[in-house]
Amino acid sequence: MKLDRKEILKALENITVAGEGKNMVESGAVTNVVTFGDEAIVDLTLATPAMHIKKRAEEDIRRTILAMAPEAKVKVNIKVEAPAKPVENTIKGKPIPGIKNIIAVASGKGGVGKSTVTANLAASLAKMGFSVGVLDADIYGPSMPIMFDVEDQRPLSVMVDGKSKMKPVESYEIKILSIGFFTAPGQAVIWRGPMASKALNQMIFDADWGELDFLLIDLPPGTGDIHLSIMQSLPITGAVVVSTPQAIALADAKKGVAMFMSESINVPVLGVVENMAYFTPEELPDNKYYIFGQSGAKNLAEDLNVPFLGEIPLVQSIREAGDYGRPAALQTNSIIENIFTEVTRNVVQEVVDRNENLPPTEAIKITTMAGCSAVKK
Repeated sequence: MKLDRKEILKALENITVAGEGKNMVESGAVTNVVTFGDEAIVDLTLATPAMHIKKRAEEDIRRTILAMAPEAKVKVNIKVEAPAKPVENTIKGKPIPGIKNIIAVASGKGGVGKSTVTANLAASLAKMGFSVGVLDADIYGPSMPIMFDVEDQRPLSVMVDGKSKMKPVESYEIKILSIGFFTAPGQAVIWRGPMASKALNQMIFDADWGELDFLLIDLPPGTGDIHLSIMQSLPITGAVVVSTPQAIALADAKKGVAMFMSESINVPVLGVVENMAYFTPEELPDNKYYIFGQSGAKNLAEDLNVPFLGEIPLVQSIREAGDYGRPAALQTNSIIENIFTEVTRNVVQEVVDRNENLPPTEAIKITTMAGCSAVKK
């Protein structure tokens, strides 16, 4: 007696693996059939390790072949290859009702003045008549309560549609939420990533932001868990990257731009701001000293083909204004006010262009696959 491989395959088309709609040949479960005289060897790959399904499949194969040749010797080799099943995080990216534009302000490294730029952008936008909110997402180094002189204030609880919500603290007509409102002065926030992400999501979705033209998010330096959590939770309209002209800051700023522009994240980069661009002494107002290098961030923007939003000088009054809790952009009829106004106008123009020419940004989804993290749209 000699078994025919084609006849066996044809017979196996009458068997369906439990839980699958196709027969085991069409579905690809049967990976190979080998015959040697009266012996048949069937290689079978299943997507489930369930013992009863494996046993049933083996018995069905044996019964089918023995019906064709009762004296046949049948061997079934079963291998289990469960497909990697993406497990999505429970947090789903969704827009916040009433908020028109969400701008992430980021930097590749710390100490380049990202929070200062965020605070002054918010102040300039408010002066222009926009309704503005600031979310201090720098969990481990919150600074917005100091920069807006609201260290001693705390968000109140209000009822909105039958739900308890946090009412953001207001300063200079800007709504502010920060983890700094919930910790004692000098208290270190020693949290792992998931705890920080949970706190952020509470400030985002459990807050009564109301109607806002712009929500500015002051991100922590670098690229990490907080950045992914924010972009996972919210559809970001665009990102502003802050850097000094210094080479080491530019190298990190380049990584920040690359993060937003990566295919898996794809958040439009509205542009680059160069902070501490030059120093002008008060007694020599016409002199410019390029302490950290000249036009580094501007050149970086050109190299990366992203807009250059403007340069901000290294001026003592900007630092003092931040320390005293009144953003320098609020200084009327001053050079600093004009500089921040120009940068802010550029940001607004880029937002307008972005909204006219690009579809809305989707919040990313974080998945876990075969023990590895992945980012997808």
